[in-house]
Amino acid sequence: MRIFSKAKDLKILEQINSKSNVKRHIQFVIGCFLIAVSYNLFLAPNNIVAGGVGGLAIIINYLTGIENSIVILVADILLLILSYFLLGKKKTKATILGSILFPILVSLTSDIGAYIDIDTDQLLLISAFGGVVYGFGAGMIYKAGFTTGGTDIVNQIISKYLKTSMGKSMLYCDGTIVLLTAFVFGPTHFMYSIIVLYVISFMSDRVILGVSDSKAFYIVTKEDKKIKEYILKYLNHGVTVFNAKGGYAKENQTVLMCVLPTKDYYRLKEGIHEIDPDSFFVVTDAYEVFGGE
Repeated sequence: MRIFSKAKDLKILEQINSKSNVKRHIQFVIGCFLIAVSYNLFLAPNNIVAGGVGGLAIIINYLTGIENSIVILVADILLLILSYFLLGKKKTKATILGSILFPILVSLTSDIGAYIDIDTDQLLLISAFGGVVYGFGAGMIYKAGFTTGGTDIVNQIISKYLKTSMGKSMLYCDGTIVLLTAFVFGPTHFMYSIIVLYVISFMSDRVILGVSDSKAFYIVTKEDKKIKEYILKYLNHGVTVFNAKGGYAKENQTVLMCVLPTKDYYRLKEGIHEIDPDSFFVVTDAYEVFGGE
C-alpha cells in the first residue's frame, strides 16, 4: 500500500533538492579550489602525477612547455564532446560544470607557489600533504554529487563499451597515466605518485563516509539469549534479533545485530568469547547511526 502519491513523492524530492542545492554547489566549488591548490602547490611543481587529465597535463607540460590549465581545458572540452556522442546528453550535462571550473581554478592558482614557500627537497612530506589536501577536496566534490570531468568521462566510456566495472576502468585509464611517470620522470617520481594516489583515495573516503566512531556486530550463536542479556544489561546497548537459515546446513539460526561505540568494542568481543567460544561474528565500521534509544 502506497502512503504517498507519485505527485507527493516528486514534491518531496524537489524540496530535498532545493534545500541542498546551494550547499552542494558551495561544497563543490570549495572542493575544486582545494584540488587546484594542491595541484599547483604540491604536485605539478614536483612532477608528481596523480592520474587524471591533471596528471597528463603535468607530463605534457614537461615535454612541451604548454601550460597545465590550457591542456586540462582543451582535454576536458574534447572529452565533453566525446561524452555527448557516446554517453548521451544527461551524463554529459552532469560533468560540464566541473570540466570548466577546474581548469579555471588551476589557472587562477598557478602562481600560489610564489606566495607559499615549500621545501621541494622533502618529496615524501610533499606527497603526503598534497595527497591529503587533494583527497579532502575530491571527497567534498564526490559527496556533493559532482565530478571534475576529465578521465571520469573516459572511465564511463570504457565501462560502457568494454563491459567492465568502473573500478577496472579507472585502473586502466589512470593506471596508464601514472605508469607514464616512470618513463618520463623516472622510478622515484613514480613511487611518489603511488603514495599520493593512496593518500587521495584514503582521504576522499574519509570525507565521504566520515570517521567511524561506532562498530556494528553481527553475531551467530547458540547462546543468543545470554549474549542478548549481556548486551542489554551489562553494556546498556540495544540489540536486534534476526531469524536466519544457514546456507550449507539449512538450519534455522538466530543472528544478533548490535551497534555500539568503538570504546565498547573490546568488552563485547571478549564477552561473546566468554559466553560462547564457538560463536561466529562479523564486526564492521558503522559510519552513520541514526535513531534508536
